[in-house]
Amino acid sequence: MINIKQKSGSLTVLACILVFISPFTIAQEGEIVETGTHRFVEVADGVWQVTGTGSVFTMSNAMILVGEFDTLVVDSHVTPAASRALLESIPAVTDKPVRYLVNSHYHFDHAHGNQSFPEGVEIIGHEFTRAKLNGDIGNVLEENTFRSFSDPVPTTVANLAQRAREETDPRRRAELEETHRVQQEYMNAIEEVVPTPPNITLQDEMTLFQVVANGSREIQLLHFGRAHTGGDVVIYLPQEKVVFTGDMMLPGLAYMGDGHVDEWPDSLEGLKALDFEVWLPGHGPVMRNKQPIENFQAYLRDLWDRTSLQYRMGVAWEEAAEQIDMTDHSDNYAQISSPGVDPRAIRRIYQLLDER
Repeated sequence: MINIKQKSGSLTVLACILVFISPFTIAQEGEIVETGTHRFVEVADGVWQVTGTGSVFTMSNAMILVGEFDTLVVDSHVTPAASRALLESIPAVTDKPVRYLVNSHYHFDHAHGNQSFPEGVEIIGHEFTRAKLNGDIGNVLEENTFRSFSDPVPTTVANLAQRAREETDPRRRAELEETHRVQQEYMNAIEEVVPTPPNITLQDEMTLFQVVANGSREIQLLHFGRAHTGGDVVIYLPQEKVVFTGDMMLPGLAYMGDGHVDEWPDSLEGLKALDFEVWLPGHGPVMRNKQPIENFQAYLRDLWDRTSLQYRMGVAWEEAAEQIDMTDHSDNYAQISSPGVDPRAIRRIYQLLDER
């Protein structure tokens, strides 16, 4: 059973239902369970980080919280097929039925599996996430974020097929054929996607209480402000001192194509203020240590300032993306080796500056 308490949201209910590897400390792993498609790592009693094994294209991490009577899932992967594989794998760690799904944000790799969850599973997310997935604010299937990641997939599939045909080493050919199979299935699964919005929303915070063996587990859903998207939600477990950060905070640099780079550092102050020992990112390994948060805040502030300068000088965003030099942050982000920034990030910052 999960009780729900909400502030500044749109619903109050009582329900009998329930990347890049950082150089910073990775948390000790607890029990590990693997299925054909997923790897479950228990980071606290009944709290599992879930990642794909590679046999199905999942793209993002998930989290499951197992209670006495039910299970709560955070994020639904990149496609309905990936989500179905997740649901089929959960019985490896619990026989408790899934009753809730929480979306950390609306992006395709975290929420395009929503439609696979059975009827009766409530989907919770920020009201902005609902607006995006419901089509009230644009069409997520036509926007630059989804298209920039999905449109290249057919070319990737074709290239993998050709490389496999040309490969003479049997072991390497088998690896390429398997990668091709996974990508081919992902390409086909994209066509099945029907954006499915949350039906329970929050503005600032919502608290759930899940029945567990020793009482109840407090689950706080918190929105600290605009960051990676307009509706990021972190899932905080104060008793376990665990937080799921989605893509608001990753071990490496997060995608910024829909971000509010000027507001993001301040929103991260809310995350830093939480009392946690372990954080589970939307991509990457289980993490311990808050220092990466400060590093990312510094990067975001510098990126905003340097991009703003280019904007004021009248430099086109395409050119600015090639020129902006962030190499002074390379000690924290090994992928930075020369000037140049993801053009989708610079395009987005220019859009924000145009609105000022």
